[in-house]
Amino acid sequence: MEYLSSVLLKGRGVGSAGAVEASWYVLRRFDAAGLKTQVASFKTADGVVGHNIVGIRQGNPKSASYVLVMAYFDGMGEIGGEILPGADANASGVAMLLALADSLAGARSNYIFAAIDGHNAGRAGSEALSKEPWKLSMVVNLDIIGSTLAPPNKYRPDFLIVLGGDKFEKQNSKKMDALNAGPRLRLFYDYYRSKSFTEYFYESASDQSAFLRKGVPAVMFTSGITLNTNKPEDTFDTLDYEVMARRSDFILAWLKTL
Repeated sequence: MEYLSSVLLKGRGVGSAGAVEASWYVLRRFDAAGLKTQVASFKTADGVVGHNIVGIRQGNPKSASYVLVMAYFDGMGEIGGEILPGADANASGVAMLLALADSLAGARSNYIFAAIDGHNAGRAGSEALSKEPWKLSMVVNLDIIGSTLAPPNKYRPDFLIVLGGDKFEKQNSKKMDALNAGPRLRLFYDYYRSKSFTEYFYESASDQSAFLRKGVPAVMFTSGITLNTNKPEDTFDTLDYEVMARRSDFILAWLKTL
């Protein structure tokens, strides 16, 4: 995370040298994790070339379906001469994506791990990825997941927001509570108790939306927008790595049940 949000990558703006370097970094990590890798390039509406980095792990050759786990890696780049490091948004999601890819090495399910480019260009990368001919049973999106600066309950900074649609909490809360026995996070199934914001962030504002429109079930994990989001203050030293590790443990346990 420190590297992805460093001044060397200059905020990872879409189409920039920093974004390209970030994509190669993820590709090297996927290769090291033993994934079957590919680079899926696309163009944004403005004609900028982006690169989705994909790693496939087939743990069950008898099944044709996959769970897609993704996180966007591009950032806002530089604005007004200032670098927007994008540590929480979304180097945190990429770091967790890489950790999950490593941890699921022996799993007996099929996973596709994807680092998405073009989030900050109309989510062009996820739109392109949604056109791939994969049979997907679930999409899991890791979007801003490293902070404890904006807890829905000020007394529980060790929280995780889980957005999965209207019926998700009713159908999954018991299983998730059982999986949460170790991480002991405070789980929220809405976005700061707002129905309209919950619907907006789940259905429209993040990369799972392209897949939802195609009828693929999706879950978004997030720690929410903070006062640092998309600002120069979004640096790696502002994140809570202990809570982030617990979030990763919880999501890993849940992924193993799919």
